[in-house]
Amino acid sequence: MEKDLNELVERLRSAAGANLKAVVLYGSAVAGDFHPKHSNLNILCLVDRAGASDLESLNRVAVWWTRKGHPAPLVFTLDELRRSGDVFAIELLDIKQYHRILYGDDFLAALEVSMALHGLQVERELRADWIRLREAILTAPRSRSALMRLMLASVSSFVTLFRHALVVLGEQAPQGKRAIVDRIAALLGGSAAAFDAVLDVREGKQKESQIEVTDTLRGYLELVERVADAVDRKLEGAG
Repeated sequence: MEKDLNELVERLRSAAGANLKAVVLYGSAVAGDFHPKHSNLNILCLVDRAGASDLESLNRVAVWWTRKGHPAPLVFTLDELRRSGDVFAIELLDIKQYHRILYGDDFLAALEVSMALHGLQVERELRADWIRLREAILTAPRSRSALMRLMLASVSSFVTLFRHALVVLGEQAPQGKRAIVDRIAALLGGSAAAFDAVLDVREGKQKESQIEVTDTLRGYLELVERVADAVDRKLEGAG
């Protein structure tokens, strides 16, 4: 990983020149929850200009990086990041909390995120992902593998939203997916068992055949609904 990151920085500096102000690694690789099979190396590039020609100059670097299996870097100016706080509060709060400066100054320390807008985004995304999961269940083939795939595909996103839900609820969010699920389940009087089972399958600790998928899906949906309702009540009270 370090070799790839070092080479990425050198390629970015060579391609962008003085336009490149900082390169940031963020996400699970910094948060201590990196899983080689499921996690990505997420990169944010801070630049002075992000016009078409500026992006074109980074094309070869981005293609090289994505061919290694990583997502394309995010490219922002500092002003764009500041103005994006009203719609990307969750993402910016995550980047502020879990990041490592690979090049340049730590501009994120002074970046402000509206916690009121953060709460609204958490509620909206919880409800939206919950509805999408319901729709997928309605049309999925009636097989255990199909239902398990739905949970495996959504578990990472829901755990991220659970972590942010803890923030909305005034709690200190722990590190690690299981610790997050356990904390919010205990706080809301729910059960973490379904999410723990899905994480076991995702991490290769249990085989899919060892899981009672129908009961797991019920518990999975129940905890998502419980968290979404708790965030909704918290925001109504704050209003």
